[in-house]
Amino acid sequence: MRHLLNIRTVGATLLLALVVMGAAIAQAAAPLKGNPAAGKTLYTTKCVACHKADGSGGIKLTGNPTPNWKLPKTWADPIRKNPDVFMRDCIQNGKIKSGMVAWGKTGQLKPQQIEDLIAYIHTIAKKK
Repeated sequence: MRHLLNIRTVGATLLLALVVMGAAIAQAAAPLKGNPAAGKTLYTTKCVACHKADGSGGIKLTGNPTPNWKLPKTWADPIRKNPDVFMRDCIQNGKIKSGMVAWGKTGQLKPQQIEDLIAYIHTIAKKK
């Protein structure tokens, strides 16, 4: 009987540990909050060449257009159903066909910096 109680105690302790670990992992995986001011600095140094200082986009050397962050239709495009996820993927992994650099994958930008850029791009969209 005492052996059964020990097994139950160990099982309950293990279950509790798994729940706590799961919560910690979920919290660590949550997106970081971006700082638009820090993002503006990064945007000015890394993004202006292709996306223009005002975020209106243009044509890159690859011949492909870059998004105009000022247009509501850019944000309404179904490909950007979840714009933060879409931008995070583009900045992290790049887009070979469009010529978008994989800033995160190459280590040129850290995850916090990517979140800062996303936060700044949202401010461009809100400017009229």
